[in-house]
Amino acid sequence: MQGRTRVMMEGTIIAALAITLSMLPTNIGSSFTISLGQIPLTIFALRRGLKPGLMAGFIWGIIHFPLGQIYFLSVPQVLIEYLLAFLFAGFAGLYANPLKQAIAESNQGKALQAIVLGGLVGALARFFWHFVAGWIFWGSYALWGMSPAVFSLVMNGISGLATGAVTIVVTIILYKMVPKLFIPTDSFAIKTENSK
Repeated sequence: MQGRTRVMMEGTIIAALAITLSMLPTNIGSSFTISLGQIPLTIFALRRGLKPGLMAGFIWGIIHFPLGQIYFLSVPQVLIEYLLAFLFAGFAGLYANPLKQAIAESNQGKALQAIVLGGLVGALARFFWHFVAGWIFWGSYALWGMSPAVFSLVMNGISGLATGAVTIVVTIILYKMVPKLFIPTDSFAIKTENSK
């Protein structure tokens, strides 16, 4: 139980860091953004795994509410954009075990591949839901005469890819500087297939 509490506390701290970084101005216009909060969440998900990553993403989404950092059109829109989307950011944790395996085998190529895939999957899974919300709920704001679906795909696609790229670059730099950051040493650490 103590290990789970530690992971939950760590995830809550990461979610708070993510929302803080998200407040830094990285918007270009009203629809394009690079979400710096994705960086600590991805690192946490790669360090702790899928379930803790999803939990931290969910907390990140919830923190928007007391801070008044939401754009409200309807209840379904808010649920999709702030609970579902941020929850899905934790899907970077799908690559936690491959990363641990690669680190255990001292295989830099596989470790970097796991970081790249984790960074992309987390960012694109999150921005998929922003795309859905943009298409369904924000369609009247589409610019240049584009259909709502195309406009949302372009804006959220570019935002998701840019967020993923920045997340990957920073995560790789941190991995090369502090590889132990990705290997928890407590009893709740994720075990690789070769570990006993």
